[in-house]
Amino acid sequence: MAPLSSTPQWFTPVMGTAILATACAAVPLDSRILDLVGATAWALAVTLLAAAAIHAAVAYRCDRGLLSRELADPRIAPFFGAPPMAILAVGSATFTAAPGLAQTSVATAIDLSLWLVGTVLGLVVAVTIPARQFTSHRVGVADASPTWLLPVVTPMVSAATGASLVDRVPHEMVAHGLAWACLAMAGAAGFAAALTTGALWWRLAHHQHDDAATAPALWMVLGPLGQSVTAAAMLALHAPQALPSLAGILSPVAILIGVPTLGFAVLWLCICAAVTRRVSHGPLPYAMSWWAFTFPVGTLVTGASGIAALTGSRALGALAVAFLALLLAGWATSAWGTVRAMLARRSNEPVLASPAERAATYAI
Repeated sequence: MAPLSSTPQWFTPVMGTAILATACAAVPLDSRILDLVGATAWALAVTLLAAAAIHAAVAYRCDRGLLSRELADPRIAPFFGAPPMAILAVGSATFTAAPGLAQTSVATAIDLSLWLVGTVLGLVVAVTIPARQFTSHRVGVADASPTWLLPVVTPMVSAATGASLVDRVPHEMVAHGLAWACLAMAGAAGFAAALTTGALWWRLAHHQHDDAATAPALWMVLGPLGQSVTAAAMLALHAPQALPSLAGILSPVAILIGVPTLGFAVLWLCICAAVTRRVSHGPLPYAMSWWAFTFPVGTLVTGASGIAALTGSRALGALAVAFLALLLAGWATSAWGTVRAMLARRSNEPVLASPAERAATYAI
């Protein structure tokens, strides 16, 4: 039986669970139920992050060649974007949803510490993985995959989560530098994600997608879309004082970028649903790519909530709530599928027995 996932893929449930905690706090709703869901998701995300980190440390210690083999595998290497994004997501969720810690100086310190670790690791991944793709990975023209977005979008996650820290850091010069760094990382990731998405669109237009097992991976495109909107909104909400020369244009630019991007995200969401329906002939086969139903959708929640906060738009607030409902459904589906697959592997039940399902293990 094929392995359930590669080592870095185990950080995708952390991402999906942490963004659920952040999303529950971000939507313009005052609900004790959402507060409870967010706090529970935060606690689970911290637990999953520790478990994934321990699993990776043990795996790489027991098999000294595993890391090199995974980096050399074009199917697995892009997933090294997941660990830094998981760290960043847990840091952000700690400030917004941790019971007893949220909105405190302690939560800020934890958030900032995890942001520094996740950002450094993410920048290394954003350079290293594309460099390997350009020099040593061998893929065909028809092999462009949504997973290619994972390493290059990590600076955008740093930009979005870092922007919310700008007005919480203690020193003016640090806040100023952090704000400019977030702008630069948003630009770097935005250009890289646009190029990658263009390559993916070209591939899908010329080499049609006909595999239901890998259809969930298409949802990954929503990630850079939602994170770009979130980054723009967070800079507009938290960085005007740190960037006085840009204070007057941050909000208009965020709105002008955010609303059209959300529009394209809704379009892509509908395309994903249509593709999944056309290629599915029965129940959707499980793969770890199901977690693409969570983090990318969660970024749409935070993005729409941020633009709603800037504009006061009830329509955008309602859109954020609708995205949250979709996120909750996606998280429940992904969590149930993963738990079932783990239990099946323990009992040697061939849940991932078909060739298509084994290929979908790597979401290509």
